[in-house]
Amino acid sequence: MDAEREALQSTAYPEVQTFCQKHGLMFEVVDLRWGVRNTEATEHMTMELCLEELDRCRQTSVGPAFVALVGDQYGPCLVPTLIEEKEWEALKAQLTARPRDLELVARRFWRDENSMPPTYLLQGPGSGEARGLEEATLISVLRSGAQEARRLGLITLEQWHRYHRSVIEWEIERGLLSSVDGGQGATVFLREIQDLNKHILEDCTLKMVDRRADGCLDTDAQHLLSSLKGRIADTQPEVLKAHHLPWSRDLVNPKNKAHARYLKELGEQFVARANHQVLERLQELEAGRQELAWLYQEIRHHLGLSTEATRTFCGRQELLSRLGQRLRQSDGHPHTALVLFGAPGIGKTALMCQLAQQMPGLLGRKTVTVLRLLGTSQVSSDAHGLLQSICLQVCLAYGLPLPPAQVLEAHSRVVQFFHTLLHTISSRNFESLVILLDSVDDVHSVHRARRVPWLPPNCPPRVHLVFSACSGQQGVLHTMRQMLPDPEAYWEVKALSGNHGQEMVRLLLAASRRTLSPAQRDLLWASLPECGHPGRLRLAFEEARKWASFTVPTPLASTAKEAVQQLCARLEQTHGQLLVAHVLGYIVSSRHGLSEAELKDILSLDDEVLQAVYWDWTPPSKELLRFPPLLWVRLRQDLGACLARRPVDGFTLLAVAHRQLAEVVQERYLSGPERAKRHGVLADFFSGAWSQGTKKLITLPLVGKPLNLDRKVAPQPLWFSDTAANVRKLKELPHHLLHAGRTEELMREVLGSMNWISCRVISGGIEGLLIDFDLCAPHVECPELSLVREALQLCRPALELRGVEKSILYTELLARLHFFATSHPALVGQLCQQAQSWFRVYPHPVLVPLGGFLQPPGGPLRATLTGCHKGITAMAWSLEEKLLLVGTQDGVVAVWDMEQQQVTHVLPGHTGEVRCVQVLAKGTFAVSTSKDHTLRLWNLLSGREKFTIWDGGSKNPTEHQIWRLHVDEVKKVVYSASGSKVTAWNLDTAEPVFHIPGDASDPWVCTASLAAQATLLTVSKAGVVSVWSSATGKLQRKQYLSSITEETATCGVSVQKQGKMVTGFSKGSLSLVSSEGDILLEKLPDAVGFLVVSEDESLLAAGFGRSVRVFLADSRGFHRFMATDLEHEDTVETAVFGPENNVIVTGSRDALIQVWSLSEQGTLLDILEGVGAPVSLLARGGALVASASQQSSSFKVWDLSYTQKPRVSTPFLDRTGLTAVSHNGGYVYFPKIGDKNKVTIWDLAEGEEQDALDTSSEVRCLEVAEQAKLLFTGLSSGTVLVFPLDSRRDVMCIPPPEARRAVNCMALSKGEERLAIAYDSIVLVLDLSPGDPCPVIDGPTYTFHAQLPETISSVAVLADSRVIYGTTNGGLFLYECANSQVFPLEAHGSQVTCVEVSHHGQLAVSGSEEALLCLWDLQACKWKFELSDTNSYCRGVQCACFSKDDKSVYAGLKDRSIIVWSVLDGTLLAAQFVHAVVNRIIPTPNGFIAPTRHGYLIRERFQCPSSRASQQDPLKNFKKAVWMVKSRQREELAAAAGALQDSGSGRAPGNESKSNKRSQVCLIV
Repeated sequence: MDAEREALQSTAYPEVQTFCQKHGLMFEVVDLRWGVRNTEATEHMTMELCLEELDRCRQTSVGPAFVALVGDQYGPCLVPTLIEEKEWEALKAQLTARPRDLELVARRFWRDENSMPPTYLLQGPGSGEARGLEEATLISVLRSGAQEARRLGLITLEQWHRYHRSVIEWEIERGLLSSVDGGQGATVFLREIQDLNKHILEDCTLKMVDRRADGCLDTDAQHLLSSLKGRIADTQPEVLKAHHLPWSRDLVNPKNKAHARYLKELGEQFVARANHQVLERLQELEAGRQELAWLYQEIRHHLGLSTEATRTFCGRQELLSRLGQRLRQSDGHPHTALVLFGAPGIGKTALMCQLAQQMPGLLGRKTVTVLRLLGTSQVSSDAHGLLQSICLQVCLAYGLPLPPAQVLEAHSRVVQFFHTLLHTISSRNFESLVILLDSVDDVHSVHRARRVPWLPPNCPPRVHLVFSACSGQQGVLHTMRQMLPDPEAYWEVKALSGNHGQEMVRLLLAASRRTLSPAQRDLLWASLPECGHPGRLRLAFEEARKWASFTVPTPLASTAKEAVQQLCARLEQTHGQLLVAHVLGYIVSSRHGLSEAELKDILSLDDEVLQAVYWDWTPPSKELLRFPPLLWVRLRQDLGACLARRPVDGFTLLAVAHRQLAEVVQERYLSGPERAKRHGVLADFFSGAWSQGTKKLITLPLVGKPLNLDRKVAPQPLWFSDTAANVRKLKELPHHLLHAGRTEELMREVLGSMNWISCRVISGGIEGLLIDFDLCAPHVECPELSLVREALQLCRPALELRGVEKSILYTELLARLHFFATSHPALVGQLCQQAQSWFRVYPHPVLVPLGGFLQPPGGPLRATLTGCHKGITAMAWSLEEKLLLVGTQDGVVAVWDMEQQQVTHVLPGHTGEVRCVQVLAKGTFAVSTSKDHTLRLWNLLSGREKFTIWDGGSKNPTEHQIWRLHVDEVKKVVYSASGSKVTAWNLDTAEPVFHIPGDASDPWVCTASLAAQATLLTVSKAGVVSVWSSATGKLQRKQYLSSITEETATCGVSVQKQGKMVTGFSKGSLSLVSSEGDILLEKLPDAVGFLVVSEDESLLAAGFGRSVRVFLADSRGFHRFMATDLEHEDTVETAVFGPENNVIVTGSRDALIQVWSLSEQGTLLDILEGVGAPVSLLARGGALVASASQQSSSFKVWDLSYTQKPRVSTPFLDRTGLTAVSHNGGYVYFPKIGDKNKVTIWDLAEGEEQDALDTSSEVRCLEVAEQAKLLFTGLSSGTVLVFPLDSRRDVMCIPPPEARRAVNCMALSKGEERLAIAYDSIVLVLDLSPGDPCPVIDGPTYTFHAQLPETISSVAVLADSRVIYGTTNGGLFLYECANSQVFPLEAHGSQVTCVEVSHHGQLAVSGSEEALLCLWDLQACKWKFELSDTNSYCRGVQCACFSKDDKSVYAGLKDRSIIVWSVLDGTLLAAQFVHAVVNRIIPTPNGFIAPTRHGYLIRERFQCPSSRASQQDPLKNFKKAVWMVKSRQREELAAAAGALQDSGSGRAPGNESKSNKRSQVCLIV
């Protein structure tokens, strides 16, 4: 059937392979007779391997598992390789009368007494003998003996078959006829040649049928074949696919049309049958699929490995007993985790598995035990997946709610949930929980980290964690010792005793039904004197199990490394050095392992291996060339337990099971250029370079000329289908391109490919892609890599918020990298071009960035991180350890590693809001205080709590809690201060040093510990200064402030160098207080909100109202540093000085962070957007500043060093939101920082201020007439100044209708014919007309009073002088100036923030603070559509406008997003998160431009296909928000239908049915 095999290889297999790949499956053909000589194909070992492979296929295949090609040959019957003792005696008894036959059988079968029970093993024929003739004689003798023994009832029918069945019948019997599940996954293709019997004796026919040794027809074989066909037809007719061919002399000639047609039909039938079987099986699996099926599979995987590991466990009883005693003793109170450590292969895994099995007996039968053998599966190799699986398993075991998706997606949240879960289990008095994690070394992230962030250092009562790690130079054990310093936590696993070592080998031999002869046993123990190393013993067992009793073995190696070298040498002798070196080299070189299908494809691309295989014979096909699968299966069988099978990404991958073997392979086969060669072939395979018909040249030894042959390897596209990504390629290709030295290809196909980047992120999350960049960066000389890597890091918050979706990723990257597209064309420029090309063919409505407008890489923003569940209340840096401590409202202190940007520890314990955290001991310890009246000292390296102190407070929530900490590391004392007391505690012993009670009627507001004076200074609300000894707590002096009267203290800060404290007061006074007295430093205009000093105490900043004043230290204390204050648009909450005192960073209630230059006398350097909530915390560590809010669970980290670097694009600095834009986005206008009486003109192209316009009064609003080239500035004086944009001609002035009335808002009609100016309750309408040299402004043509108690907040005007205005209480009105009529429109529920009219004047849109957008029909004065947010996540509408064609509405929301709304049907078309509040939206012919509070101008194209029938919900990836669209037309139709129904049915009152008014719902999941 060679022609059939080649036809399937050429056409059918590739089709089925592509089909399987589209369904996320890997297609593997196991044809052990392809590509080898007939003598090899019919060997005894080959048949046994075929049957084993057949069983493997039936167990693992999803779909086709067995395919038989049956023609007109029954095939050879092989001599059994093994005969059991009883069967041998029965055969021998029948041959006693035939001495020569008995002698032949006895010579070829030798007794093996090492088998249990003994067996007889077939030996090869002697040298010089005619092998074929002897084989035929031997099988004939055995058949006759078996026939007689069967007649006498001495052997069974199954035993009789062993001497009469051919290889083909054995395989069909195993794969089909005796299968438990019948014909599932099986197909038999039958080739029937018509009239064959008439030509059976012709020479051309004899080649196609069975012949005897003399060349004649084998009639017995033909009868057996006929019987086999009949059995198949009778028992499994549905699997039989018959093909009838007419007989001809040249039947197998490729030019025979009938035969060619048959081969084509065979291939088509195979493809259809295989695809159907795959689909059928997938449907069955889908129907039976259970939720969290992957989790149950993961649990079963580890339980299966555990059972196998403990099957031959022996010894260690004393260690197990001591471990059990330790677990029982610590079950009722907090304790440390346990770590078992020892050399590789010492038996830690078996011990952990044995311990897991004994848990019910140790801690109770209901004990929940979680076991993970780390690194043996994909989930257990990754810290994130590992914690996910453990959390889910524990929740299911205890009946707790499963963690939500938002928690599972973010690694930091999973870590926090895991720690919280352990304490929940403990606090609820559940049954004990034991988590055993074996081989922490094999978790990928552990190797890169200085810490094990998810390792809980302390275990609460009834919760136990047991880890194992290798000792040696890996570094993981050292890392764990830093986190778990308690020496009693570490238990060394030592070698077994000599007796236990021998017992282990005996158990292993018994489990495999083997034993050893006394001489062999003596040799084994002599080779391993007193060996108790389980890994070495197992290697020795693998060798010894192969010894027959008549084998004379060579001495074994005494060490594990020597044993592995010996194993490699034996494999080389059997299979050839080249094949062994390359196979093991490929497996070890792979990143995560290789599947068998992949390995066979890779070997088929390896020219060196193929030249060695086809050294002395030619391959069977002239069109294709592949590696013979039989050679791999033989090698795999000899490797045995040295190979491990690991489930990864839904596939089973092969990996080296022992570290020692991996090390030897690296040393023996991957030194020098060989390593790069192996990676090169792997890169060729995973890149798909030689797939899909691409032929590869090779010169075979016997051919002597280059052959261009198809290797038929699997294709490697990035996507197999719309939903199935090629995850194997994504994970392996970068690794191999890098180590093969193919960096140009790596940059082009991987790191510089948007298709690759998006596929990698969508299929596996952004973390894996960042790891790839980190892997490549040290080896690739490309500065652009860091830009792309940082841009990806900055994309993470948007992907976490909205989910991983391709358009979001492309938008984020394009809007961040576009700044560098021109200056960095090689990588960044190419990525931007690819993103733009992708958007052009995107089939759904989308907003396409036309320029950069998000925070770029290399800018101030380092990261946006989310790991808390509630608002952040305290922060502190540990610079030495590069840690950031974050305290939260729910009492958790999270420790972040800012290098890895991951949570390293979650410090639970506080039950109330964390009020303060402070780092000490060179960043290795921290102390925290909470509203729960406790103070806790933490070891930041281990994450363990050193002690807890209760400050003696009551449970009364109104009592003052600890709000300030002072740590004196020299005296080892920590002082905790509140309004009612000051307490000192010893840092080493936690013992109280002293306690100072306060006066409840006059609580202390600020406290300072002055180390130089050894005093404590307290200032009470009424201004009483008390001086106490910091050593004893005794009162030294008490007096009233002399410099302050009729004010209460609000805040204070200590100045250690001066030995004083600066105190702020309620009416703006600043006082410098010391033990000797006090002096007034300054009188500020408003109450002092906060005080901060620089690190060297040379600068002081005082926050009051919306300003910050900076002071410089001098001999008297402090004096004013700058003539001007740092003014803000909202109340300033906090501030921090830069590392060199050259900048100060401030945070305010409007969610803005502002960076000011102190070296340039308070120049504003930058305005940064916080987390969308008031900035209540700033903490600096070196050049990094962390910003956070008590109203948000996220925080941002900024890098101040950017201020010394040139910026690719300088943002404009506007805080007011009163921006206007002209010249199609060329210039931006906004009130000048520090002087609102001026308007800054900002040139966006140059990134600098071009000019400033003097308005002589505060600017309240701005409007630009683009056609007329005019800038209208509405002032607080009520005047509107009009500036020509293109010249500095005379400024026009529009006076106010009444004196001292400020302009609230202005609007121009779309054609710029009318200007509306709105004051509190008055509106002016003026006419604009062209003029020379400048336009003419007439009027006011109309003036009307709103006659409302509320003020006008927004206005719009039409060309016909109709005016729409909204008010602060939500009212909305249409006023017709021509006839002085007002038409009230339905009111909003809150202030109307924007009103815009369409370009054709028929529609209007209004937005409000309640996140409601209304579309109005101005002719009917009714709303057409309402778009409202039903969730509190959205905070209102900021601005809106119509598109130029009036088909869409663009709206900027206060939640920092932009939405696009269809005017035609009310559909929500697109949504985009832009990370900043948009101040104004201006339509362009194809989209819009919009200035943001980031200081960048958004320029986007709105791309909407003509047909949106197949469009998916554009907001499907938003979380926490639900939008609702209401249509008036649908409501009225529904109401009318309801009225008709009511009148026609005569329904009784009270039973009216309510129509569903919400006609369309857009869910933002």
